[in-house]
Amino acid sequence: MRSNPKLSILIAATLFILYTIGGCASRKQSPEPFFFIQMTDPQFGFFTANKDFTKETENFEKAIREANHLHPAFVIITGDLVNKAGDKVQISEYKRIVAQLDKSIPVYHVAGNHDVTNDPKAQDIKNFNKEFGPDHFTIKYKGMHAIVLNSLYFKSPSGVQLQANSQDKWLRNELKKAKKERASSILIFQHHSWFLTDPLEKNDYFNIDSATRKTYLDLFSTSGVTHIFAGHYHRNSLGKSNNIEMVTTGPVGKPLGKDPSGFRIISINGDKVTHKYYSLDSIPKLPPL
Repeated sequence: MRSNPKLSILIAATLFILYTIGGCASRKQSPEPFFFIQMTDPQFGFFTANKDFTKETENFEKAIREANHLHPAFVIITGDLVNKAGDKVQISEYKRIVAQLDKSIPVYHVAGNHDVTNDPKAQDIKNFNKEFGPDHFTIKYKGMHAIVLNSLYFKSPSGVQLQANSQDKWLRNELKKAKKERASSILIFQHHSWFLTDPLEKNDYFNIDSATRKTYLDLFSTSGVTHIFAGHYHRNSLGKSNNIEMVTTGPVGKPLGKDPSGFRIISINGDKVTHKYYSLDSIPKLPPL
């Protein structure tokens, strides 16, 4: 039986097109790995009870220099940007240094209790929004959805119940959208940890009350969240709740335990999330990929 050259060419061309389309689809499903940096609690004024912020300036300038050297996809700073809410001098120094970050690296600010007080009112939230932007939003990058929350709405919502209700409605919608859009990884960023080591631990200053905690951990678990990153504790701590890792990161500013001042590098490779905390004196010279 004689072969048909035209048919052979047609079959070869069809196979090439199918291979190319398949390769493109595969590449879309597996975006290039990347990393970003979580800093937390620069808290200008904390070292000296608001007398000055010399040490905070030294630490934060070093952290920003290291970030510029590593050149992450973005930097997220999870709250307590200053020590005294609304203090113009502390805010000005924070902004002066964060402006030294390479303009090609986005920076995102998260509200902490020292930014909006431990018992915030509507005006406190407005003040934060004016200085630093929205207090809840989503960062989408190469398939990752990072949902940023104002944890004061969970920790002490009495004076901001309308805002808390609004964030809750928004959050649930964002989680549904992330699932619908088939996010490769869904992460949560906020200031307060839901818990430090055990989801059943007792309520205290450094975690969120157990009833609220259970409601949202259940929501996050069923929505595909794998990691929650927070600060506030001024030390590092890790815990697990079902399929979720609770990661509490030590401070750029003043430590309250054995962990030195530093920041966390978070690497994303598809649905694989890895992270490591580095002291400011041990930042790697090369990106961790």
